[in-house]
Amino acid sequence: MSEALAQALAGALDADVAELSSVSGGDLNDAYVATLADDRRVFVKTSARVVPGTYRAEAEDLRWLAEPGALGIPGVLAVVDPEDADAPGPRLLALELIETGRLGADGEARLGHGLAAIHAAGAPRFGRPHPIRFGSLVITSDPMDDWPAFYATRRLEPVARIARDCGSLDERGAAAVARVCERIADLAGPPEPPARLHGDLWSGNLLAGAAGRPYLVDPAAYGGHREIDLAMLRLFGSPSPRFLDAYADSHPLADGHEDRVGLYQLFPLLVHAALFGGGYGATAARAAERYA
Repeated sequence: MSEALAQALAGALDADVAELSSVSGGDLNDAYVATLADDRRVFVKTSARVVPGTYRAEAEDLRWLAEPGALGIPGVLAVVDPEDADAPGPRLLALELIETGRLGADGEARLGHGLAAIHAAGAPRFGRPHPIRFGSLVITSDPMDDWPAFYATRRLEPVARIARDCGSLDERGAAAVARVCERIADLAGPPEPPARLHGDLWSGNLLAGAAGRPYLVDPAAYGGHREIDLAMLRLFGSPSPRFLDAYADSHPLADGHEDRVGLYQLFPLLVHAALFGGGYGATAARAAERYA
């Protein structure tokens, strides 16, 4: 794989690859740092199991999130992701390598202000022209004008069905999610315009550059309710008070947002139940029962 990957990367970048080193890349991709013949270093992700279109969509999402210029977003250097599922050779996404450092107090505040600015940059509608992808899950994001209906029909219902069908979500949990969807207009909070969401914003997808600048990586971006990103940060991490205060200063949250945290954690919990099983299904069921 490494030799084939080096050849594909060299062709995509029009540069010789001097060295390819494996690094930690998460659960769904293999990751490498490539050193080119001119001494540039590039981050590369690849997978033999990736669904065609995944890397093209991620590249588009990174560029979309970079448009406001509010936070660091890795630059897209090359994408090899043919539409043909049987196309030979590895699929890959080559990105600017972020030399990591520590996110200090100033960085936490910059993250809050920057995320608020990205959210405020908005989206044309709720959703995205292409699906969002989490590993083997491909979830339709066809745009809608109504956020509660979008959250129910494009997020909760399809992923709950997948989690139920694979045995991760029991019938009681599935019924609780269905009741949440029936009540969603009353639960979703005051109407807001579509925010520009990262879409998979847990602590592992936040990086600090060498100078402490905050970066966002690995998006599954779409137009949605901004409380989704904030709720996921609290599900798989613990945002600092500096971050939360800076966000609220830039883009105050609507009344009742604390009561909706569990509602907006329900979608990522269902995604994890569908992908990984384990105790995620039971956790998702408990979250749904709170709002059912």
